[in-house]
Amino acid sequence: MACDLILVLDAQSPREVTPALRQLQGTVRWVKIGLEMFTACGPDCVREIAGLGFKVFLDLKLHDIPNTVAKSVESVAKLPIHLLTLHAGGGREMMSWAIKAQRQSAPDLLLLGVTVLTSTSAAGLAETGVADSPEKQVVRLGRLAIDSGLRGLVCSPLEIAPLRAALPADVALVTPGIRPRDAKADDQSRVMTPSEAARAGANFLVVGRPIFQAPDPVAAARSILDEIGNPKAQGVKS
Repeated sequence: MACDLILVLDAQSPREVTPALRQLQGTVRWVKIGLEMFTACGPDCVREIAGLGFKVFLDLKLHDIPNTVAKSVESVAKLPIHLLTLHAGGGREMMSWAIKAQRQSAPDLLLLGVTVLTSTSAAGLAETGVADSPEKQVVRLGRLAIDSGLRGLVCSPLEIAPLRAALPADVALVTPGIRPRDAKADDQSRVMTPSEAARAGANFLVVGRPIFQAPDPVAAARSILDEIGNPKAQGVKS
């Protein structure tokens, strides 16, 4: 199964990461823009980074009433993005409305359901009233998301195998919580190495600090691509 690398842009402005991105052109094809940059710079940051030749994963984790989420999907679908997240915990109706908006506005955009954040441990989940383990909750939300019409999920690497066992083979799995063997876990609770996640069945590996904080970001990215054994992977087409 093809596996590709998505570089996390943990910054408030494209200017902070542009020098590194110019170095990484031709090595990394995908980048992730999250709430930090999007709330600081708005849609222009997406256009600017896409203009450098990268495919954009916009990680907004939409979670609101169905109409608001649908209208938000319509708005961001006008941007040059390929992946967009919403919380599976928002429920079937919210996800169904989002999918309808996506199909009408941007047929090639792949919506991804966020299950349980990789920073959430079993204890943290219990504090929210969910007594089940993260794995069981991920599978529960994953099934709900796919039944609602989504074709991709975000999950920790530890839940790749149970999701692959429970869901259709063509579901795209985007996996944060990836750390090379010599890297710190930072604020991630459920982590795995790139090769382990690729073997388990991930389609995309989401990595940030281990690349940006490396003495040589290009070498760090190439090392991960070599480790997953598919440096020219084309990812999953929506």
